[in-house]
Amino acid sequence: MIHNYLGETIQFEITYKKRTTIGITMDAYGNLEVLAPKGTALDSVIQLLEDNWQLIQQKSKEQKDRLLGPQKKVYDHGERFLYLGNSYPIRIHHDIHITKDHVVFEEDQLHIYVKQLDDAKIKQALKRFYYQQCKALVEKSIASYQSNYKVKPRSIRITDSQSNWGTCDSKLQLTFNWRLAMAPLKVIEYVVVHEMCHMVHLNHDRSYWRLVGKIMPDYKEQEKWLELSSWKMTI
Repeated sequence: MIHNYLGETIQFEITYKKRTTIGITMDAYGNLEVLAPKGTALDSVIQLLEDNWQLIQQKSKEQKDRLLGPQKKVYDHGERFLYLGNSYPIRIHHDIHITKDHVVFEEDQLHIYVKQLDDAKIKQALKRFYYQQCKALVEKSIASYQSNYKVKPRSIRITDSQSNWGTCDSKLQLTFNWRLAMAPLKVIEYVVVHEMCHMVHLNHDRSYWRLVGKIMPDYKEQEKWLELSSWKMTI
């Protein structure tokens, strides 16, 4: 069905089911489906869509962007990068007198100071910033959650893994992906809890997941964020 609202077109399908409330779902391509109780008036469906139109547009854009996958970055003023779950613009500062290329986050911008105006140097400085931030955030989270465990990690490393957000081996050595610094703090904490629970249960059996749920009851929300947003965590 098609409905015009504020000069824009809302295209959707209605499925009537045995249920008590009206729900809105969106598939991987951004297509809308309204699930409604049998006998629901069309006016009620349209009103719900209009009331949630701004959120629907936002979710639709996210779905379409996800299908496109990571886009090639431009290392110049205004290009945006994720940090702690939010997207911030970068600002390049060319200064031949600095001792080391580095990044400073302030005033909702990622300020990148480099000796040479070179994409590789800018990218390297940005990556180093994420490494440093990830290490500090992970160590803080581990300290915060340590009271939940009788054992402690023997070592903590930040890595450039292409397949894992974190790992824990039989020697209680924990590793974490530097890209986690791009995720919301709660997501970082979840990955930390996930790996620390492996210090007690090395596999993913029921006992393991019970422990994760006990320490972080909303862990599935954090998993969902990673599932939907990990494709954006790139430089």
